[in-house]
Amino acid sequence: MIRSIKPTAVKAMVLAACAGASWAGGWTDAVEVRHDLERCVSYRARLSGEYLVVEATHEAGWHTNAMDNQRRAKEKLAGREPLGIDSPTEIRVSEGLEVTGPWYQTPPKDASKPELQWFTWVFEQRAIFVAKVRRSGSGPARIAVRGQACTETTCKKIDVTISLALAASRSGAGRSDIDFKTLVPVRESAR
Repeated sequence: MIRSIKPTAVKAMVLAACAGASWAGGWTDAVEVRHDLERCVSYRARLSGEYLVVEATHEAGWHTNAMDNQRRAKEKLAGREPLGIDSPTEIRVSEGLEVTGPWYQTPPKDASKPELQWFTWVFEQRAIFVAKVRRSGSGPARIAVRGQACTETTCKKIDVTISLALAASRSGAGRSDIDFKTLVPVRESAR
């Protein structure tokens, strides 16, 4: 026997499925960085309890640099002149959220070439950046990501903004699902 489903029931099921998807991870849509027609890296963000989480997903062959890349390079150079220091990943938060604690990041891979006095730490595949935040407005929050994405032969400037709606989120509510054992603190800049 075939039963008919009322249109209002179908609409309710679709809305419930969509609401479940948005609350399941709370991720924003991905913002892509492209070189010509090729995607290099994409970024998305979400709130987890009192923490902002920004995720970078790199395409094969592409990498970005650690937030504390310059600090790490200066420590390794110990006063010697560098050949160059790659631009770090920078994340700025505004319009609805304020960073209230230090940043944490996925442990970066050392891609340095000491014989050239060139030191850099990179992310490949997937990287996570986390900081404690508090609401400073109704939003949506703006998360500006700056830096560079590179292959062995090409670099592309990163200058993207992620918009994170705050009205539907529950910043500060609930527990965070972040595993800080998988992250390292971002080293502060030398004063």
